[in-house]
Amino acid sequence: MTYASGELTLDGMFDWLEKMPVPEGYKSEIVDGHIFLWPQRDTHWDITMAILEQLRARYARRRLLSDVRIDYPGRLNGFASDVAALAEGARNDKGQPRHEDVEFVAEVISQGTAANDYGSKKLAYAAAEVPVYLIVDPYSGEWHLHTLPKDGKYHAAVSFGFGEDIDLTGTVVGLTLKTDDFPRD
Repeated sequence: MTYASGELTLDGMFDWLEKMPVPEGYKSEIVDGHIFLWPQRDTHWDITMAILEQLRARYARRRLLSDVRIDYPGRLNGFASDVAALAEGARNDKGQPRHEDVEFVAEVISQGTAANDYGSKKLAYAAAEVPVYLIVDPYSGEWHLHTLPKDGKYHAAVSFGFGEDIDLTGTVVGLTLKTDDFPRD
């Protein structure tokens, strides 16, 4: 988990995490150097799939990711976003996705990690200049759209309840997401 210098690295932390006996159905990621594990819920997965299916109208399957590690700016941020959409031809020389190529991120909150989605992850996505960051909250039945990242923060935000469309036509995503069938927890 460390190099000769004794300093933690994301690769080292993920190597250690892969050797842990993580129960089937649990998600994991590293936020600000802290490891988070939580169970994947049906509601969470249903919303994630609904977003992925709608994004297929604009993105090829290979450009859409779910629960795949992408390293973001900040200290030890290796996120496994619920949904990430990549720019055309995006991947580093090892075939891994790079935060510079992320055009859209959606996080469906879980109660135990909601503070990350609304806090540290939002800041990291803004620092990475991810053009579109969507938070979907099945507990409140609301979605929160963040756009116009600059200088480490988002400068535009809009929130509505499930049932209201998410208009992304004025963004790089270029389509509208329907939310009327998003389930609530």
